[in-house]
Amino acid sequence: MTTSGYTTHKFTVILNKNLEPGVALNAAAHLAAGLVSQANNGIREQMRFIDFTDKDGGIHPTISALSLIVLRGTSNEIRKARNEAKRRNILFADFTRTMTGDTYVEQLERTQATAEAELEYYGICLFGEKVELDEFTRKLSLWR
Repeated sequence: MTTSGYTTHKFTVILNKNLEPGVALNAAAHLAAGLVSQANNGIREQMRFIDFTDKDGGIHPTISALSLIVLRGTSNEIRKARNEAKRRNILFADFTRTMTGDTYVEQLERTQATAEAELEYYGICLFGEKVELDEFTRKLSLWR
């Protein structure tokens, strides 16, 4: 996992480049929460959640020591990353337009009524080995 500060795993978030900043931040928060909720204890260990302590002894709990890179892409590029993550058995969480607005019940109904090919992806969060994630995300630009 790590040798002298070098880590082999990372988090990658890909957000739809057409989103307004507030919508993108909301999607990113949902994605991170959803990803971590799926992780078993072994994967959570790989995620390297640690407490940071400031000079005054204050504890800033459970922040990952790993890289978390945020990229931007189109809905279709996010779909392709999702399909590749599924193919490679990489842990991921995705977020679509059908998952916003109204109540979660209505969001579930909208999602269930929409074919996957018709979903507008707002984002995806992936966790895995850097080398493997880079193979299919390296062509995407950093979120700015």
